[in-house]
Amino acid sequence: MSTCLRVLVVDDARLARREMRTLLAAMEGVECIGEADDVPAAREAIARLHPDVVLLDIQMPSGSGFDVLDGLQLPPSVIFTTAYDRYAVQAFDANALDYLLKPVEASRLHAALDKARARVADVVPGARPAGDPAKLGAEDTVFLRDGERCWFVALGEISRIVVDGNYARLWFRGQSAMLSRSLSALEARLESGLFFRANRNTLVNLRKVRGVELSVADGYDLTLEDGSQVEVSRRQARELRERLAL
Repeated sequence: MSTCLRVLVVDDARLARREMRTLLAAMEGVECIGEADDVPAAREAIARLHPDVVLLDIQMPSGSGFDVLDGLQLPPSVIFTTAYDRYAVQAFDANALDYLLKPVEASRLHAALDKARARVADVVPGARPAGDPAKLGAEDTVFLRDGERCWFVALGEISRIVVDGNYARLWFRGQSAMLSRSLSALEARLESGLFFRANRNTLVNLRKVRGVELSVADGYDLTLEDGSQVEVSRRQARELRERLAL
């Protein structure tokens, strides 16, 4: 990771993007690597440029800043920018680094970028297996959305992932939300050992298991730390015994 903070500016207003570039240019250790003016362009730029942080407008004609993040494999750190403070609660539900009201003041932007720099510094070098950059580990985050509520959630916080139609529902912090990805597709992206396929419809985080009981069908019933229960099918029981050394 470069010591220079790489920033992408996303705003539908050309003047707002120019003003943000001017503010960034006056700051040491910050590089504006690009800009985008709508949701599709922002998603493409994030995938291509891999910014450390995105200065993201919330309200755009083509959609919202939350639409930009929805479905991204590995969302970057985000600082929301908007002229409307009514989005603040939703922004912080999404675990944004900060929330800046327009017109953005240089001092507030500087403070927000300091938070971003601290988060980048907290990334553990080598946390992702060498030679396997596509896999997601416990410290990687996903962007989740359920109606008007949004979250950034580390995979290690998720207790279980359950099939919900063509999508997957993830349970975390006593809440649940959808991820626009099938269970099989998501499982293929996860590091081995992070989640266990308990049955056809459920992946479970074994770190969240607090109890294991035999079931009548030669399987197991797992009790998770949030009190929920997950059935381990007979087919998967042997693998569970190996994983937990039962």
